[in-house]
Amino acid sequence: MLLALAPAASAEMGPFDRVELAHLSIHQRIVIRIPRVFGRRYEERADFAEQRWTTKKGPKCVPMGALEGAVITGTDSVDLLVTDGTRLRAEFDDDCPALDFYSGLYVKGTSDGMVCADRDSIRSRSGSACKIDRFRRLVAKR
Repeated sequence: MLLALAPAASAEMGPFDRVELAHLSIHQRIVIRIPRVFGRRYEERADFAEQRWTTKKGPKCVPMGALEGAVITGTDSVDLLVTDGTRLRAEFDDDCPALDFYSGLYVKGTSDGMVCADRDSIRSRSGSACKIDRFRRLVAKR
């Protein structure tokens, strides 16, 4: 007797009795903001400008979480301060001026959590991006 009623019951479907399938994709983009340092007091800027640095061979990659701040000191590079106290210079190609980074800079997150030369770019707040050519380790001159 139940089978006799089944076709009649299925013919009267309400608006919410159907099954609909949908696909939802969530894409995530992580952007790390690297703050400029020594922008607060003139004395701090003057002390850093007086310091002389020599460059040594730097690493190929740097952990993104280790980047603490940035200083614009040249026309084609940005000096990065690392949490362990070391300083690295991110050098760019000749056609990418570092002057664009005075308003701040960003690094797009990667799956391995590293910022690597010849792979990643540093982006300015104005929208321009410069590919990192290489990292150089900065050592204070004595």
